[in-house]
Amino acid sequence: MRDAVVVEAVRTPIGKGKPNGALAHVHPVELLAHTLRTLVERSGVDPELIDDVIGGTVDQVGEQAMNTTRYAALSAGLPESVPATTVDRQCGSSQQAVHFAAQGVISGAYDIAVACGVESMSRVPMWSNVPEGKDPFGPGIAARYPEGLVPQGISAELIAAKWSVTREQMDAFAVSSHRRAATAWDAGLFDAEVAPLEGVTRDECVRPGTSTEVLAGLRPAYHDPVFAERFPQIEWNVTAGNASPVNDGASAVLVMAGETAARLGLRPLARLHSFAVTGSDPLLMLTGVVPATEKVLRRAGLSLDDIDLFEVNEAFSSVVLAWQQETGADLDKVNVHGGAVALGHPLGASGTRLTTTLVHAMRERGARYALQTMCEAGGLANAMILERI
Repeated sequence: MRDAVVVEAVRTPIGKGKPNGALAHVHPVELLAHTLRTLVERSGVDPELIDDVIGGTVDQVGEQAMNTTRYAALSAGLPESVPATTVDRQCGSSQQAVHFAAQGVISGAYDIAVACGVESMSRVPMWSNVPEGKDPFGPGIAARYPEGLVPQGISAELIAAKWSVTREQMDAFAVSSHRRAATAWDAGLFDAEVAPLEGVTRDECVRPGTSTEVLAGLRPAYHDPVFAERFPQIEWNVTAGNASPVNDGASAVLVMAGETAARLGLRPLARLHSFAVTGSDPLLMLTGVVPATEKVLRRAGLSLDDIDLFEVNEAFSSVVLAWQQETGADLDKVNVHGGAVALGHPLGASGTRLTTTLVHAMRERGARYALQTMCEAGGLANAMILERI
């Protein structure tokens, strides 16, 4: 059976997803086009050889509608003959794009594919794709979950309560994320993965000087009297400081068969070893990373001890800390260059952003195996294992 390898991976700096954010003036198609153009330039691959471009975007409406990935590919200068599609597995959309690209290569459907993603949350705010007064779930879901589903912030609070994750633990984890990200930037560890854009060279949300004392002064972000009555166990400890911000950004990875890389004289960054996707309780919608981790390890024939590095998306600190409790993973191996709490979480771009950071960290640290997993709205999670070769 053929293998699939990553030969190049790039991302934009990540901007604040607000009107005054560093990348708010950039159209999302152009954000993604920038990473695609840079990916081709850095790899030296003839774009005529690309069989497909698979991109993730969550809010596919307005400036992110009409198959954003196709127009980003055209804007990047890729030949018109190169097709493109846009997928939505919520926060894991571009990680799913990596799965699809790799699976296409392994099956022989592709020789070369690009997996990528973009989200401009300053220009297309979260939930823009659900008009006011419209129900995206339908009567069947209302019947199955008569008490109603909840927003992700409430799920994060329920996870903190169920796993007894304290405010102090979440704040300390957030501070660690910022310090790791700042250290990585200062050491030049992001230089190989970041493609500066219009004068923006660094991630905008990293706060090197933050502290647990500063974060302790922040108010709960999701307190709601209705949910407080429904879920008396919630202690309301999730804040803007220990959760990911809203962001603008794009990222892309170049995937091809190992034999194709050899023929083109390209040195792979990592082999895409194993994949898993799973569903979980849509009320505790962010816990799927636990069974997804177990599933991908089982498929790979590996144990947790075999994994040298982890990337677990920091949608909320409580998610990663609950995952760590369940798996027993060493937090010193998790998000070693900082995570989404510090770097940011541009929804559709985050999957390939994690992959980009991970493959470069693997090379820098000499890691053999790495595991990436992401929680996703609706009770979903993706996981994959990469191997350095």
